[in-house]
Amino acid sequence: MSNELEDRLAVQDVMLRYASTVDERDYEGYRALFTKDVVVVGMGANDMHGIDEYYPWWKEAIDKYANTQHMLSPTFAEFKEDKAYTRTDVQALHFFPGDAETTLIFWGTYKTDMTRVNGEWKISRHELVARGIKKS
Repeated sequence: MSNELEDRLAVQDVMLRYASTVDERDYEGYRALFTKDVVVVGMGANDMHGIDEYYPWWKEAIDKYANTQHMLSPTFAEFKEDKAYTRTDVQALHFFPGDAETTLIFWGTYKTDMTRVNGEWKISRHELVARGIKKS
């Protein structure tokens, strides 16, 4: 069992790896952040259940952009045994292929639950709450 400070740093690192794996197109690194039975809410028309349902949807969605940059706030976390309940604000820039003048800017909040699996924090529920979007 680790202490709360170690856990806070570890869940913060999960969210930072989340952003960097998206922006670097580290597909396997991204997939490894999740439990097999992850529930994803607010990203598609319906909730998605399991990494095998979510990952192909996510990869198709992210591959529509030439580049992205996800900037995150510090992660707020509450812990209960081997569960972490987190909130992280996000501002994400999305750049379109062949279009240097248009940027999609997204503001939102990730409500991400994590479970400790073999000593490592994994995302077990991931919800995106949209706050705003602007195309410029």
